[in-house]
Amino acid sequence: MLGGVWTPQEPDAAPAPSPSPAALPPGRPADELLAELRALRAGDAPTRGGRTFAYVYDAGLPGLDDLAAAAYGTYATVNGLDPTVFPSVARLENDLVGAVAAMLGTPGAQGSFTSGGTESVLLAVKAARDHARAERGVTRPQLVLPSTAHAAFHKAAHYLGLEAVVVPVDPVSFRAPAEAVAAALTDRTALVVASAPSYAHGVLDPVADIAAAAAARGILCHVDACIGGWFLPFLRRTGREVEPFDLSVPGVTSLSVDLHKYGYADKGASVILYRDAELRRHQYFAHAGWPGYPVVNPTVQGTKSAGLLAQAWAVLRHIGEDGYTELAGRIADAADRLVPALRALPGVRVLGEPAGSLVAFTVTGADGAPDLGRVLHLADAMRERGWYLQPQLSFGPLPPNLHLTLTPATGDRVEALLADLADAVKAVRASEPTAPDPALAEFAAGLDPDRLGPQEVAAVLAFAGLDGDGPLPTRMAPVLMLLDALPVRLKERLLAEFIGSLFRV
Repeated sequence: MLGGVWTPQEPDAAPAPSPSPAALPPGRPADELLAELRALRAGDAPTRGGRTFAYVYDAGLPGLDDLAAAAYGTYATVNGLDPTVFPSVARLENDLVGAVAAMLGTPGAQGSFTSGGTESVLLAVKAARDHARAERGVTRPQLVLPSTAHAAFHKAAHYLGLEAVVVPVDPVSFRAPAEAVAAALTDRTALVVASAPSYAHGVLDPVADIAAAAAARGILCHVDACIGGWFLPFLRRTGREVEPFDLSVPGVTSLSVDLHKYGYADKGASVILYRDAELRRHQYFAHAGWPGYPVVNPTVQGTKSAGLLAQAWAVLRHIGEDGYTELAGRIADAADRLVPALRALPGVRVLGEPAGSLVAFTVTGADGAPDLGRVLHLADAMRERGWYLQPQLSFGPLPPNLHLTLTPATGDRVEALLADLADAVKAVRASEPTAPDPALAEFAAGLDPDRLGPQEVAAVLAFAGLDGDGPLPTRMAPVLMLLDALPVRLKERLLAEFIGSLFRV
């Protein structure tokens, strides 16, 4: 996030924030309201057409969006809270989770449909915490994870009261070192995590080695396959080699896979799988100690529309195994064209060995070291050319970079992207090196994030151009360079305050 407004045409094209409403206005005709929604969407990054290389997953298949919308509409008013009242909900979920388990599980695997990868991760961590408490007597649980594990695991640890134990990854391969992960395990470890692949760099952790180390100590192992879970198996079907990563790997006890990524369903649709029903039981919440109806929630949500379940069910059955295999092959072919071309660009370094669909690269300066300013200015330069590449800041020894998510739609744009990228890299590398305002960086770095008052936060944000009272800056490099220079806790505080300023009510 915080990648800047989408301005491929004019810098002021994005609509200004609307004033906070005091009350509902008089009713208006449906066509007027839909027209206003379409006008608001015009200021966003496009979700179709292959020019947005993050956040969206476009299969490029005609009619798929219409099918998903129609399936959602059929079930939009159905409450997924109680499958005894709406038994078709259980049928759809059994079909959907069963298909995922058949592709990624083992006999006896059980799971649930969730609203997205974050909910799937929350449930996996909850199940592991409760399992460790019930089976091993762990009262102060730890979560061991590589530094490249998704932020959702830190969110889960924060929400659920686990101590996050972070293991640095190899700064060259960006993979989690299995030996270091094994050394971090203790009697308090409830769960260890591996990524297939990691979001930040698109590389596959050594799942088998990490899972074996966990199993040797009786510890659960979760594989975050939210990105790769519905891509890598079909990539393997094209004849390409893919390291084992799913529940068939000894020691892997749970796995998450997002169907709104390479399943091409609408957001949000994900599945959490467990090796058996006994593990899944620790995910559930049941409560009968109140005067209302008995509550049983398999997932975090209670009341929820069954529309998202229905559209995911329809999309998966429409595309089918052969369709997903063909789409995976198109992405792999695009990566075959993209990665060597990136490596051939002067001053560009691809990070690690991409597992297939995610690619991260940095831009170097004259000394050959990654150059933060040039990385971030390149993101701005590409956005001005109509492309969104996701900027990622440095983290310890891991360099700043630009992240690209390949889909069938973006794959069709690889040559056009490379032409603009070559031009933009040349211009950026010829420019003078830049750095954040040293006075502001020094001032901000001396602030205590836990003692900042609202006025101090507002002053720093306003100086950085993030005061929340107008459109975002059209060039985000100066803002992101300042953030990169700040301590993590201060960075988090400012980001939270900035996002809070966007939601004024």
